[in-house]
Amino acid sequence: MTKLKKNKMKTHKGLKKVLNVRQSGSISKSRQGVLHNTGKNSAARASSKKQGTSLNKSDLKRIKDLI
Repeated sequence: MTKLKKNKMKTHKGLKKVLNVRQSGSISKSRQGVLHNTGKNSAARASSKKQGTSLNKSDLKRIKDLI
């Protein structure tokens, strides 16, 4: 009798390009709206968008399977 191979989840390539996995296991992402057409934003808004954010715990469980 032959052994069947176990199906493996493929990495979601879009998420792989957007998210960064830290050494502690938490996942960080950059904010949207930073690349172009930013002249209308205030300086405070522009500087706050440059900082990354962490994912929510509810999203973290779901996304860890896709990475």
